[in-house]
Amino acid sequence: MVKMKLKSEGTKIWKLLLRRIRDQYRLVILNEDTLEERLSFKLSRLNVFIAIGLLSIVLVLITTYIIAFTPLKEYIPGYTDVTLQRRIYELQLRSDSVAFAMRSQESYLENLRKVLGGNLPNEREMKPLDTAQVRNYQNIKDKRSPEDSVLRTEYENASKYNLFKSDMPSAKGTTMHNLTFFPPIKGTVTSEFDPLRKHFGIDIVAARDEVIKAAQDGTVIFSGWTVETGYVIAIQHPGNVVTVYKHNSVLLKKEGNIVNAGETIAIIGESGELSTGPHLHLELWISGIPVNPKDYIIF
Repeated sequence: MVKMKLKSEGTKIWKLLLRRIRDQYRLVILNEDTLEERLSFKLSRLNVFIAIGLLSIVLVLITTYIIAFTPLKEYIPGYTDVTLQRRIYELQLRSDSVAFAMRSQESYLENLRKVLGGNLPNEREMKPLDTAQVRNYQNIKDKRSPEDSVLRTEYENASKYNLFKSDMPSAKGTTMHNLTFFPPIKGTVTSEFDPLRKHFGIDIVAARDEVIKAAQDGTVIFSGWTVETGYVIAIQHPGNVVTVYKHNSVLLKKEGNIVNAGETIAIIGESGELSTGPHLHLELWISGIPVNPKDYIIF
């Protein structure tokens, strides 16, 4: 009996709470002078709770969007600009270049000041070379050590059976077979590499206004206009590798810019007198020698 009584009392309490939550109220806005009703709203505790909850969710979403996708997040403590490190690095390079140029200019002006003032070194005042400091090169023995002979033998045996020139290492340690390039553009090769007729690259036809991307990480060493090839951009890559992109319609990078592999650098075009339609003329130079880009890049 006690349990039944407690259960019925609990049910009554819940019904009373639900009834109070659902009770309708009217919010009336009156004119204070004439007591004329201006606005009125029907409200309940449940509607107020739902409205406050939805408003809180919207505020949270707006705040999250601002923090994640807008520059305003830089003003929030703990968030910094993602490009800050690169800009600091570029400013350091520029400051070093400016400092070196200033030192060179100061040295030049100092020498010029001495020359104009007649402050030149006198041959009689020049001290003769101290013969005690002169090394006796006649005692130097030009003889291979046993260790040197062993090293030479090991290197010759390692490279004895190389069948291809591409297996030989370059001067800076970069081998031809381990170079990896990002395709600058996807399209159809219409003109092949032919150095005999001075065509030191390949022509790739793609859709109009297609973007051109950097083949490797590097630094832009030329970005400008030529009469024959129009807008041209050239990038110096590690390992003494240079890629050249010709006949562009728009150049998106300037000389000195550092680019990453796959980063957009230009827009395809048909600029220049030697162009017959929208295409990309791509050249690949390794150690100053033009090579066929198709041997290293998959289009």
